[in-house]
Amino acid sequence: MKIKLMGSQTDLTSATSVGNASLVRVFNGTNAAILMTQKAGSAVVGTMSVGAGAVEHVIKQPADTLEGGAGLKVVHVAHKS
Repeated sequence: MKIKLMGSQTDLTSATSVGNASLVRVFNGTNAAILMTQKAGSAVVGTMSVGAGAVEHVIKQPADTLEGGAGLKVVHVAHKS
């Protein structure tokens, strides 16, 4: 998959919509799995563990937020298969 950067990398220290992204690249730069939470307002949409050193791509609604701590690095991306 080819990706296009749509913003600057940040982390999930606090809840963020990642620039109102609908596709987010998530990287866990630590040596342990980290639980990431997606929310719509205050309602939890879902959670997932991001493995140590893993990269995941998350599709979400633009206003939904992600949170999970400083070890998770995120950036808004677009993709082309």
